[in-house]
Amino acid sequence: MVLRLLASAVALAFTATVAAIGQDTCVTFKSSQSTFAVVNSGKAAPILLSPDEWPGVQRAAFDFASDIQQVTGVKPTLRNITSTLTSSISAGSTAIIIGTLGKSSLIDEVVKRTRLDVSSIEGQWEAFLAKEVANPLPGVKSAYVMIGSDKRGTIFALYDHSEQFGVSPWYWWADVPTTKHNQLFVESSGCSHASPTVKYRGIFFNDEQPALQNWAMEKFTNGTGASLTGSPFNHFFYAKVFELILRMKGNYLWPAQWSSAFNVDDTQNQPLADWFGIVMGTSHEEPMMRSVPVEWNLFGQGAWDYGSNQQNVYDFWKVGVERAKPYEGVFTIGMRGNGDLPLSGEGQNIALLEKIVADQRQLLMNVFNTTDVTTIPQVWTLYKEVEGYYDDGMQVPDDVVLLWSDDNWGNVRRYPIVSERNRTGGSGVYYHVDYVGDPRDYKWITSSQIEKTFDQMSTAVARDANTIWILNVGDLKPYEMHSEFFLTLGWDASKWTPSNLHTFVTSWAQREFDLSPSDAAAVAGIVGNVTRHNARRKPELWNSTTYSLTNYREADNVLAMLQNLNATSTRIFNSLPAATKPAFFQLVHHPVQATLTLANMWISAGINNLRASQARLSANDFMNQVVQLFDQDYAIEVDYHSILDGKWNHIMDQTHVMYYYWQQPMANTMPFVTKVQPKKQALAGAMRIIPEGSSGAWPGDNVNNCALGYGCPNPSLSIDPFVPAGNRFVDVAAGGPTPFTFTATSNASWLNISPAKGSISPSSPEQRVFLSVDWSKVSGVQTAMINFAANVQDQPPMSVPVSFTANHTVVPSGFSGFVEGDGTVSIEAAHASRNTTVQGLTWTEIPGIGKTLSGVTPWPRGGNELNFTAGNGPSIEYDFLLFNTLGQAGNVSITTMVSTSLNSQGDDRPLGIALQIDDGEPQTNHFVPPATPGNLPDAWGGLDGWVANSIIEVPMVFPVQPGAHTLKVWMIEPTVVVQKIVIDTGGVRPSYLGPPESMRV
Repeated sequence: MVLRLLASAVALAFTATVAAIGQDTCVTFKSSQSTFAVVNSGKAAPILLSPDEWPGVQRAAFDFASDIQQVTGVKPTLRNITSTLTSSISAGSTAIIIGTLGKSSLIDEVVKRTRLDVSSIEGQWEAFLAKEVANPLPGVKSAYVMIGSDKRGTIFALYDHSEQFGVSPWYWWADVPTTKHNQLFVESSGCSHASPTVKYRGIFFNDEQPALQNWAMEKFTNGTGASLTGSPFNHFFYAKVFELILRMKGNYLWPAQWSSAFNVDDTQNQPLADWFGIVMGTSHEEPMMRSVPVEWNLFGQGAWDYGSNQQNVYDFWKVGVERAKPYEGVFTIGMRGNGDLPLSGEGQNIALLEKIVADQRQLLMNVFNTTDVTTIPQVWTLYKEVEGYYDDGMQVPDDVVLLWSDDNWGNVRRYPIVSERNRTGGSGVYYHVDYVGDPRDYKWITSSQIEKTFDQMSTAVARDANTIWILNVGDLKPYEMHSEFFLTLGWDASKWTPSNLHTFVTSWAQREFDLSPSDAAAVAGIVGNVTRHNARRKPELWNSTTYSLTNYREADNVLAMLQNLNATSTRIFNSLPAATKPAFFQLVHHPVQATLTLANMWISAGINNLRASQARLSANDFMNQVVQLFDQDYAIEVDYHSILDGKWNHIMDQTHVMYYYWQQPMANTMPFVTKVQPKKQALAGAMRIIPEGSSGAWPGDNVNNCALGYGCPNPSLSIDPFVPAGNRFVDVAAGGPTPFTFTATSNASWLNISPAKGSISPSSPEQRVFLSVDWSKVSGVQTAMINFAANVQDQPPMSVPVSFTANHTVVPSGFSGFVEGDGTVSIEAAHASRNTTVQGLTWTEIPGIGKTLSGVTPWPRGGNELNFTAGNGPSIEYDFLLFNTLGQAGNVSITTMVSTSLNSQGDDRPLGIALQIDDGEPQTNHFVPPATPGNLPDAWGGLDGWVANSIIEVPMVFPVQPGAHTLKVWMIEPTVVVQKIVIDTGGVRPSYLGPPESMRV
């Protein structure tokens, strides 16, 4: 009971923070001479509308009143009145008056009486203004008027204010509680918003089996679903969806279609969408408002082939158009093969598609009884091979929206070039954060970075692809924040820049969880690092050797990072009031826990197999850990399904462990592990010695000890002062059941060994011994011998010598920059020495993007398509110092790590960069080769391709001698994002993330 009261007290605590993301705020919780009271001293201003207002506005006004009650505990009266029927209003009172310009007679009268200037929104798309006016109606002394230019403009005015009051768009879909306030005010000057950046902003439910479909079946049906399809997606489900979209300032929906048919599953679906104010469409494979293949399989006759079955297909489309005619929608035109496949008959497709589009447009004119088809919104999605038809010359009517697509992995294939930007229909982008297909499905958990989406969609804005944005959200639930970011960017892209992008997540954390600024920043760090980790290789693509188990301590560092995130998330979760914990679990804590568990499972499986090959008894501990983590993975899923008495049961049903090919596994399967016989000693003895960086083990034979695999020399290690880790290690491990003690001694006073002795047994099967150097005692190159000696119970003593070489490299006086260490210079691209602007373009950091830290890209993007030859454009410079070259032959290899991207201006403008060392000749590399129209470059695909690895490696070789140098990276084409630069002097070893950043002096 005490805890319950405490939680209640926390929930009622007063905060002065206005919960708004990317908005100009006008809400406050303190009164002043320049505020209007929404709720003050327990009384709420009444809300007035006109009876002739849009139904969707009436419904949103009901939400608005309920939102005020959620915040303050006081519910305003909500009344429909006319300007001649205000006698019931107390003289001198105040009110909130809501309505749509030109639709609401009440608002039109207020504008007339007050001479309110509405020119900023009149005739605009989805714009609004809100402000206090005096004497708007008889008996009303003052009113806060909220006026939309059209029905959604008014709806967005209401939901914009509700969010500022403290009601999250995710109050139902993620159970975000509302922070309470006793008083609620708005600034008299109010809020306003011009037309959105993007006209149609929507989401697409896709790949919704098993999670979303199983969940909706339990929550919105009696267990049977729709009579013809079995689909659970009825008007009860969609009512929740429509409200969510509008609260996020979206207006457009492609409905679920995996085994559903929006208009067939529930005949109330489409009328309800229009009543709410949602614009309906259908996906790229579903022309003329009909679900394909579901409706065709139910009602179609013959083959889904316009060439051989034209009349039946045409009649099928006619039903869809007639059914959708009364409602607001955007008609998908064109045609793909049944089941989201290319049409058959490659050679005739362009001519056939042009005929299909012409017939579809004539059908629209016939049904709508118009001679001007341009008044009917239409979209043609350039998805996969369809883009190839367009590139090969297919003619698309000028008024049709061209919807460009990404590659299903967040890389937009092409944007409109200059000659395509004056089309009356405009263009847009179809984008993915969920996908089923090659090289592998990804639909389990959040694995896309908002920074990447910002990079791609900001370019869409710059190149006028702003008529339609649609996001494939899969089941929606794992992608809540990303879905909102996508729609928020489309609502007002001008609010977001590379330098303030991070504030989206901190603002989101404060809005959703009512956190302090420091904890909100911590949550932003959690979310950013988890999504970076999952984006640099999708969880569905992980295996036991994704991260190096031997080089750069990579796997250890990845696990440590995730464990730290989990600790921070756990701390914040435990500090939250009970009402906030379900939301935090869904949006933050579950992604952290699930990610850590799966990553740990895969890494542990890799360590198990490696250590078994090294005859290490500890392999068995990691086998047991994999089993435990596999069970824990399911337990976390059950935790999700159990919160709030099972509200979200099934929503995490998606299988995700052990893919065998691109398609989802039919069951989660534990990674392969093995076991060392714990009762039998290794042939080479009780002690195993494993130096850092080696997959081998001494004494005895091992394929990784040397090329022959037998008769190998003793192990050796080397170090220099600029190795990022600062030390090396050797593992001393048990090779069987017999315990032993060991000592590690050296013949060099400059070598520090910690610990220098220890005990090994089956219950404590290994000890990591760190080796560091007192560089003040080393000059040049010196070698020490370390003897690892074991006293084994009831056996002869053992010893293994390890040679340890220290190379004291010295930085020349006055040098500033990155220093070679461990045979490489590794540079995060944001850490530049100098940056040069040309024609207003500067290499600019996008914080957080990419695999390790961030990326730099020419900014602003702009639509003027500037490009340069090497040596003439913007450049970014890095000073570095070399002690070696490859084989001391006077060359180095430089690999530039570039974000995956495509030739979005066409293959005649391939992406490229140029590199130059000192005053040498620049080298240019156009690293994305052309592909046949509608296809992708060969290097894009496969389990080791660009999108699987989430990077493009651009290698070049330069002649250079040891010493101080400057590397220049020149802009050639826009939209290139450089993440990291690795200069190899002979020491680079295999790893997923590349060498850690070198030391900088």
